[in-house]
Amino acid sequence: MCPISSYDDQAKALAAALPEARLITDPDVLASLGHDDAEWAPVGTPVAALRARSSDEVARAVAACADLRIPVVPRGAGTGLSGGANAVDGCLVLDLSGMNSVVEIDTDNMVAVVQPGVVNDDLKRAVAEHGLWYPPDPASAPWSTIGGNVATNAGGLCCLKYGVTRDYVLGLQAVGGGPAGAYGTRVDLGRRTTKGVAGYDLTGLFVGSEGTLGVVTEVTLRLRPARRDAPRTVVGAFDDLVSAGRAVAGVTSRGLVPAALELLDRACLEAVEEWKHLGIGPGAEALLLASVDTPGPSGDDEAAAIATIFRDAGAAWAEQSTDPVEAEALFEARRLAYPALERLGPVLTEDVCVPRSSVPAMLARTEEIGRRHGVRIATIAHAGDGNLHPLLITPPGDDAARAAAQAAFDELLQAAIDLRGTVTGEHGVGLLKRGGMQRELPLGVRAMQHAVKQALDPLNLFNPGKVIGDDPDL
Repeated sequence: MCPISSYDDQAKALAAALPEARLITDPDVLASLGHDDAEWAPVGTPVAALRARSSDEVARAVAACADLRIPVVPRGAGTGLSGGANAVDGCLVLDLSGMNSVVEIDTDNMVAVVQPGVVNDDLKRAVAEHGLWYPPDPASAPWSTIGGNVATNAGGLCCLKYGVTRDYVLGLQAVGGGPAGAYGTRVDLGRRTTKGVAGYDLTGLFVGSEGTLGVVTEVTLRLRPARRDAPRTVVGAFDDLVSAGRAVAGVTSRGLVPAALELLDRACLEAVEEWKHLGIGPGAEALLLASVDTPGPSGDDEAAAIATIFRDAGAAWAEQSTDPVEAEALFEARRLAYPALERLGPVLTEDVCVPRSSVPAMLARTEEIGRRHGVRIATIAHAGDGNLHPLLITPPGDDAARAAAQAAFDELLQAAIDLRGTVTGEHGVGLLKRGGMQRELPLGVRAMQHAVKQALDPLNLFNPGKVIGDDPDL
């Protein structure tokens, strides 16, 4: 990375190496492109940004940056919550959101080929016209891009039954590094077939790597047939979070797998209602929302069994919704919870994941940590797969509250590790979770990660400092 005084020279050198590129150097525009939505994650100063239009342009930019030793930080829509797309000092921000074409929809083989800037919901609509479905559905699906979803191995509401992004990436094209002279080389990884084990799974390695191994410029995705029947929605209201957690564990122990099993606490529901006026009164300390899409009478039996489990775990009431409009409003409230809470002040977002049997214990630890630090914590969760999102809310400009929230954040990470969980289920490590990841993973595993990074990116050009970062033990 270059010193601040040389940023103008670096930008001029980039412009000379990329004469046809539309480099952005305006400080205000750079500031808007230089960070994601992670609260309090450090942000560096880029020398320039490039809104890439093609994989050829990405390849030329990477080659030029390698020659000039300018780091490359890829970004999509900037909806990330871990600082993974934040600029580092002296970098080129490579904005891929304009590469937003659905290149191909192969209905015979149920495959789609897309550029990284395609928005998740736009892909869903495009394939739905062909009777197909792309299941991964993060709450940011209306805005987040497929490239960003691939970078973090995003999950979503349906991942309990249908899996996460990695389960749908058959192949990808990336602009990579390797030996110093190879920077800017495009490689095609993976396949279009349903099965294939020729060589190492380099596609799987890139999924979830957060742009630290190369720049993804095209993705080949597996699709599923569209669901034909409207799902049944089961709603349970609980007087406390821990009882809701027991209900989640009960669904798991019975071997039931709903399409979604989501949790919202009272604070989330109140924030959404105040903002969007969906007509949903909280009426309880927590709601569990289960979506059952098993067709026919078996689906009816599954929905009834889930409602019974909710009641047995202590629900004040649990019923199957017979109003599709009401059911959609409840799941819309789940999707809107994070932006609704953002309106109340800075939100530090957790993304811990624990074994499903440990959900009640993790919810109890969350409440205890919040009380002890005096931090307001609202909780949403993909409860069915143990992925909890405690949201730590602080008053704007309150330094003491910020320090308390950061202390609580670190304790929540440790609580998840203590329960044999992980510090991130789907948001990625980025900058915010590097210390937590180092606590979670043994030294030998971290050494392997560093070896992979060194082999594929010996110049440390791609998104440096993210994920593995500087490990004091290596």
